Amino acid sequence: MTPPRIIFAGTPDFALASLRALVAAGHAPCAVLTQPDRPAGRGKRLAASPVKRFALDNDVPVLQPVTLRNAEQVAVLEALEPDLMVVAAYGLILPQAVLDVPRAGCLNVHASLLPRWRGAAPIQAAILAGDEQTGVCLMAMEAGLDTGPVFACESTDIGERETAGELHDRLAGSGGELLVRHLEDIVAGRLVARPQDDALATYAPKIRPAEAQLDWQRDAAELARRVRAYNPVPGAWFMLGDERVKCWQAHPVAGSGTAGAVIAAGSDGVDVACGRGALRLERLQRPGKRPVTAVEFAAQVDLAGRQL
Repeated sequence: MTPPRIIFAGTPDFALASLRALVAAGHAPCAVLTQPDRPAGRGKRLAASPVKRFALDNDVPVLQPVTLRNAEQVAVLEALEPDLMVVAAYGLILPQAVLDVPRAGCLNVHASLLPRWRGAAPIQAAILAGDEQTGVCLMAMEAGLDTGPVFACESTDIGERETAGELHDRLAGSGGELLVRHLEDIVAGRLVARPQDDALATYAPKIRPAEAQLDWQRDAAELARRVRAYNPVPGAWFMLGDERVKCWQAHPVAGSGTAGAVIAAGSDGVDVACGRGALRLERLQRPGKRPVTAVEFAAQVDLAGRQL
């Protein structure tokens, strides 16, 4: 069988895992689509995406269109005569004209067990909801938002204290493995996709930094999930006086008091009363400072009797 001609579309580290897996399996793409270089770091210099850097290091041609909604870009993709386009966290909408280009269609590596958590932030949504399991799916793309039929899924348990960053890395690796395992059967038409049950669909919209603020009126267990879900981006936070402090690690404990009041500070952490129970803060970061343990934080800031 002639190796399939693949276009790969992706941008961040999640996508990089699938691209690495393709190349390692001998399925190097004929081209890579990735987002245009963006300003990054303190100097705001233009920086290439992880996918672009890897593609260039492996002599894979790179395309960086600002949009795919014009005939010229569609013609460029058609000229590549792809059998399949693999999409993972690309960041641009694929119009129908692009979806129609590959002979075997467009295949998405999605970080949830569809139809649960369609949308932009499925990993965070699963943690926020307290899901015990999540996974990755290979989905045939269509015009709707993550509505296409599913070829294959692989599930995994979510660790009790696992952060979004840790889960992201595990799911990225699983996605690459799942992709390589089923790629040839999908291209050859030997694997048939199953329609999703739209009645079971839930949605995970893009996260806004304001949503990461800790509301002490809420249940401590919910706040602990927020800390995990927003680690590493954008980082759960609360106000201490006029400082926005980020919390990178916490867990719920027994305790009571006025919501937001510091009720204990010891070697295990700083306990803050919540609407129900208390949240033990274990790793914190002041603006412009490095993250520190709660014990180190309490040595820098007098927390006795403070109201957060």
